[in-house]
Amino acid sequence: MSADDPLVRVEDLRKYFWENDSLLDRLLGGEPVPVRAVDGVSFDIDPGETLGLVGESGCGKSTTGETLLRLQEPTDGDVVFDGESVYDLEGDALTDFRRGAQVVFQDPFSSLDPRMTIGGIVTQPLEIHDWPWTDPGVESRAELRTDGISADIVSVTVADDVDKLVAPVDGVATVHVTVRSSDVAGDVDPDERGVDEADGVVAEVAEDLSVDVERGDGIDVRVSVDRSTKRLRLDRARSLLERVGLSIDQLDRYPHEFSGGQRQRIGIARALALEPEFVVLDEPTSALDVSVQAQVLNLLADLQAEFDLTYLLISHDLSVIRHVCDRVAVMYLGEIVEIGPVDELFADPKHPYTQALLDSVPRASTDERERERETLSGDVPSPRDPPSGCRFRTRCPKVIPPADLEIDQETYRELMTLRERVESRDVSLETVGDDGRFALENGTVSEADVDAFVAALKDRLLGTELPARHDAVVTEALASVAVGDWEAAADRLREEYESVCERRNPALDADEHPVACHLYDAAERRDAPAPEH
Repeated sequence: MSADDPLVRVEDLRKYFWENDSLLDRLLGGEPVPVRAVDGVSFDIDPGETLGLVGESGCGKSTTGETLLRLQEPTDGDVVFDGESVYDLEGDALTDFRRGAQVVFQDPFSSLDPRMTIGGIVTQPLEIHDWPWTDPGVESRAELRTDGISADIVSVTVADDVDKLVAPVDGVATVHVTVRSSDVAGDVDPDERGVDEADGVVAEVAEDLSVDVERGDGIDVRVSVDRSTKRLRLDRARSLLERVGLSIDQLDRYPHEFSGGQRQRIGIARALALEPEFVVLDEPTSALDVSVQAQVLNLLADLQAEFDLTYLLISHDLSVIRHVCDRVAVMYLGEIVEIGPVDELFADPKHPYTQALLDSVPRASTDERERERETLSGDVPSPRDPPSGCRFRTRCPKVIPPADLEIDQETYRELMTLRERVESRDVSLETVGDDGRFALENGTVSEADVDAFVAALKDRLLGTELPARHDAVVTEALASVAVGDWEAAADRLREEYESVCERRNPALDADEHPVACHLYDAAERRDAPAPEH
């Protein structure tokens, strides 16, 4: 991987869960039904970057993170990590990926084993991956500095396995040794690890290693790892717990003895145990109090700077996204609809869904009490049967009318909502009118009552008075509904009001701030109103 390549590249990732796919279903001739949790997601994450993945609950954010880490097997697509396809990895290569990519789960209460102590939870990844690691091919070397003593009489021997604690660079594990005369060094504690004294000479090693010094004809210094594997793992667990703000005397306690914020810190310590490059943060603060959220977010930011981490932060909380992220990807019903730098996206959201998300955030300033808010109509469609074309079109306040249709946006949105209800037969005919005014037989109204029934149904379904042309179309369609011909009603409304938004699914463009919306596609938008922010 070159320096300019992203650390993580997600390419057209898809994850479907199948219903009616059991052996019995197949024997009975049932057709499997895909639940399209993730459906063609693509994005890059650069080294050291934090990408936020935001959207409503159920839009596929967590499934994206799990599939990206291969906790779920993909239906299609690819994820490239550090230049290699994650789904092609096997054996030792897959193990290396598991070390380099970790996750902090959403629920700090269920993600920790209640039967294990905190020390056991944090050291478990170290045991599974047989940490600390040593490579016989790594050369051990010392950089020597002296003070008050000639370097010519000092010899330094470094144990072959110091790469357990010293990260090698270009195949060399380098330790830094300083040898001083006792007069220069002053008072030292020879019991402290990394320091030793003999016959007026003090030797120190900067790394977390042991040093021994002897003085004879010359000065011999030996640097080694003086602790057992079990002790090294315990020391690492203590160091990680201290780094995330917990006390080392809590190692023998169990998860139920900690608060939610403390448990999330334990989860973070566990994720960092193997020194990963990349961490998926799946709603890391959603179960925490606001004051604790701020502490955990600040901790994550500090750890990212200290350990050079790359984050994918999954959240539905836009304030968290704005505080932490460099870029934001907005997700709706299994697809990415907009990606952009965090400041630019919050200041100038392009996609109508992104605008609606930002409009929904409460404002502290009283200056915005009178601001206009565009509320979304309808419910989120089912991923079992997503809408054709743009998946947001069934709720979009800016859905594009046909080019030859002279109609204002608000009225067209109402007509599209009416279409959706007719097509899904989401209209209760039995409740039309007052006090059982209309008698239905086999779901239909008598011919004499059709006109009155249609008028009452229009009053219930539409909030505005329609222009004559559109009133005639709607009257004709609802008359078909009144006599039970739902398909004819749907066909009539589709013939008149079909939008470009339902004919073709818009793709993310190639801009620095890409958006998947026909409002920004001049060839498709034609005479539609220009997008407003």
